Amino acid sequence: MSGDNDQQQRDEIRGTARGDAPVPLSVLDLVTVGAGSSATDAVRTAVDLARIAERRGFHRYWVAEHHSMPGVASSSPAVLLAHLAAHTDRIRLGSGGVMLPNHAPLVIAEQFGTLEAMAPGRVDLGLGRAPGTDGATAAALRRTERLHEGAMGSPLVERSRDRGEEFPQLLAELTRFLDGTFPDGHPYARIHAVPGPVQATSPGGVQSPHRPPLWLLGSSGFSARLAGSLGLPFAFAHHFSAANTVPALDLYRASFRPSEVLAEPYALIGVAALAAEDEREARRQVMTGALSMLRLRTGTPGLVPSPEEAAAYPYHAHEREFVDNWLANIVHGTPDAVRQGLDDLAKRTGADELMLTANAHGGATRLRSYELIADAYGLPRD
Repeated sequence: MSGDNDQQQRDEIRGTARGDAPVPLSVLDLVTVGAGSSATDAVRTAVDLARIAERRGFHRYWVAEHHSMPGVASSSPAVLLAHLAAHTDRIRLGSGGVMLPNHAPLVIAEQFGTLEAMAPGRVDLGLGRAPGTDGATAAALRRTERLHEGAMGSPLVERSRDRGEEFPQLLAELTRFLDGTFPDGHPYARIHAVPGPVQATSPGGVQSPHRPPLWLLGSSGFSARLAGSLGLPFAFAHHFSAANTVPALDLYRASFRPSEVLAEPYALIGVAALAAEDEREARRQVMTGALSMLRLRTGTPGLVPSPEEAAAYPYHAHEREFVDNWLANIVHGTPDAVRQGLDDLAKRTGADELMLTANAHGGATRLRSYELIADAYGLPRD
C-alpha cells in the first residue's frame, strides 16, 4: 500500500469534530419499525436520517445486522447501504456491523467491493463476531453441512461458539479477498472478489485498488484485543454494554500495535441518545425503546411499542429494575442536557468518536432528536 493510500485510509477513519462537539459525531441507525408502521416507513426514515446526518456534518452513518427481530429492519446491511448511497453524496456509509460468522468471507468482500464501486472512498466495513440473533436463527443463517448437522443434533449455542472462535481466521480470509493477497499455492489463490483489486491488475484495468477500511466491533474484550493487535480501528457497543466500555477501550489501547492503517489507536463508541424539547417528552420517548429491549431480553421481541403502550405497560418489580438500569445508560433529555451528557461521556471514556443511536417508536421523533443535538453543538446547516 503506497504512502498516499495510507494517508487516504487514515483520513477515512479519523473524523473531524464539527461545531462545538468534543469529538466527531456519527449515527448508528437500527432502522427500527414502530407499531403501526411498516418496514417501508422505516427505510424511508433511514434515507431522511442519512440526509440530515450528511447535511448537519455527522461523520459517518452505519447500519447493523440483526435477524428475526420484528422491530429492526436491518437484516441486510449491504442492501440498505446501496440504497443510502444512492440518496447521499458525502457522508461515510458503513456497517456497524456485518456479523462475519454468518457469511462466507468472499460474499462480504464482493458486497462491499460493489458498495465501494457505488460510493468510492466513503464505505466502511465494520465486523462483529456475534450472530446478531438467537442460536436457532444463527443456525438457519449458516447453511453449511457442518452447521446443519449442529442444528439437527448438537446444541446450537455450541455451534455458534465454534464459529466465534474461528473469527480471527475468517477475518484473515476476508482481508485477503479484499486485498487480493492469497499466496501462490493457496486453494483460493485463483479466486477473486469482484469488484476488487484483480480488476486493477488485469490487462487494461482501471479499477482503483482502494477498498473499504475494516473496523472491529465488540461489547467485551475479545475484539478490543484483536483490533489492537492488528492495528485496526475499534467500535465498542457502549449503548448495550456500558459497564465494559472503559475496560475494553483500555485493553484496545494497551494492545495496539501500529499498522499500515493506523499509527495510533482510534476508537468510537455507540451511544444511545435522544433529545426532545423538554425532559418529560424525552423520557416518554425513550421508554418505548426500553420496553422493546425488555421484550427482546425476555424472548418476546416485537415492533417498537408506542409511547402510550410503554406508559400503560404493567411493569413487575424485576422488569422495572431492568428498565431503570437500561435508561441509566441512555443520554436523554433536553438538547442542553444531552450535550452535557455526551461531553461527560467523551471525557470519561476518551473515545475518539461518538456514534449516536436513537431507539424510539416514531421516525419523526428520531429525526428531530438528531436535529436538536446538531443544534446544541452548533453543527453546520449545509
